[in-house]
Amino acid sequence: MEPMTWRNLHLPGFATSLSARLLVLTIVFVMVSELLIFFPSIGRFRLSYLQEHINAAHVATLALEATPTLEVSPELEEKLLDNARVDDAVTFRKESATYILRRTMPTPIEISFDLREGNFFTHIRDAVNVMSQKINRVMQVTGMPTTAPESTVRIVMDEQPLREAMYEFSGRVLALSIFISLITASLVYIALHRLLVQPMRRITASMVAFRESPEDATRRVTSSNRQDEIGIAQRELARMQEELRAALTHKTRLAALGEGVAKIHHDLRNILSTASLVSDRLSLSNDPEVKRVAPRLLDAIDRAVKLCTQTLLFANEGLPPLQITQVSLRNLVDEVGAGLVFAEKEGRVFAIDNRVPADFVLEVDRDQFYRALTNLARNAVEAGAHWLTLSATLTKESVAIEIADDGPGIPAKIRDRLFQPFAGSARSGGTGLGLAISRDLLEAHGGELSLAETSEKGTLFQIRLPAKIHVPSRRRLFQTGGSAA
Repeated sequence: MEPMTWRNLHLPGFATSLSARLLVLTIVFVMVSELLIFFPSIGRFRLSYLQEHINAAHVATLALEATPTLEVSPELEEKLLDNARVDDAVTFRKESATYILRRTMPTPIEISFDLREGNFFTHIRDAVNVMSQKINRVMQVTGMPTTAPESTVRIVMDEQPLREAMYEFSGRVLALSIFISLITASLVYIALHRLLVQPMRRITASMVAFRESPEDATRRVTSSNRQDEIGIAQRELARMQEELRAALTHKTRLAALGEGVAKIHHDLRNILSTASLVSDRLSLSNDPEVKRVAPRLLDAIDRAVKLCTQTLLFANEGLPPLQITQVSLRNLVDEVGAGLVFAEKEGRVFAIDNRVPADFVLEVDRDQFYRALTNLARNAVEAGAHWLTLSATLTKESVAIEIADDGPGIPAKIRDRLFQPFAGSARSGGTGLGLAISRDLLEAHGGELSLAETSEKGTLFQIRLPAKIHVPSRRRLFQTGGSAA
């Protein structure tokens, strides 16, 4: 099979791809930025256009100083006004001298502007107002020439040339904006495509390849030395794939083990039953040596049958179906203690200190909860404990059950894999299934099992269950002053 890469991965078309979205968004954002720049620019253009006409009109009126009567011929006056591109021009000076250039027929004024007034926003408003007009208007504009700030010039001119110049300027700005947006979008697209899109495609291809064949160790994402989010995602994905592959391998082996045990379980039980019958007959022998050895043989056969049964149940039964009933936790703990008769058979002293209040009632599957508690108690006994204390408390959020023993504690080397089947046993010959089964049973109830603390003075396990599984005897618990919080 051809290895999966992002090049032969079935990807969406360009129109729906991430690359197209990045390209379109970049163009849109650049155009929005240019639009924000356009309005101040067009306002500044209008102001500069009118100021140029003010300056030109001021220069035109200076020609009147060369005449003693401050007048020129009508032909020269017409040329001066045409050169300044205005209809009328009047210059006022502080010394009260006035220079006037005016066409023969006066023009009625329709709108007036004073360039000495206004601010940034009013200039933009006036520019938009000019561009939105459909008819030509006669404007009167007052301002100060830049070369003679002590003078004031008033001109009269048509609005249409100004509007046409503004439209021409807008066209140049639009063309420049489109050019800049395309160049910027292309550069951003290339950068993002190399930095984001291509790595994401490789990550996606690796995920697809891993889904098709999780056991294939060659199908994994290639980590990079990038220190950004993409590099972190690649390294975390590679680590997750390794952990998932290891977990799948482990569970595959467990499944194969379960199938194998299921196949040999029946025959093995028959063999062990025969061996048990022979051992029973040997125990009737009068030979002292036989009587001494026979009990050990019987115990070894019992342990072999138990190991076979536990392994088969763990491999095949999965999540148990729950039959929820109301259960007195104190009575259930008493039954667990009564069931630990194997400790007495071995000549060991063992007892349970039941500190659960008498009216502490839970809604659980009685058999499955009994099995979980029994496994925890049995583990404590087999680890060498002589005393086991069980207590329970109730809060608004949860029910907490604590199982404390006086055993030698759990070795540090197995604490991290304490709840892993076939890996979490501290004693020789143990399967580690007891804690794994207990955890699964409690998780089926919506709870959790955790190791609270352990040392050479003993071990404390804690069970937490949702408070909702407690029967409405909560009020009674508070009234009786039990261990409820």
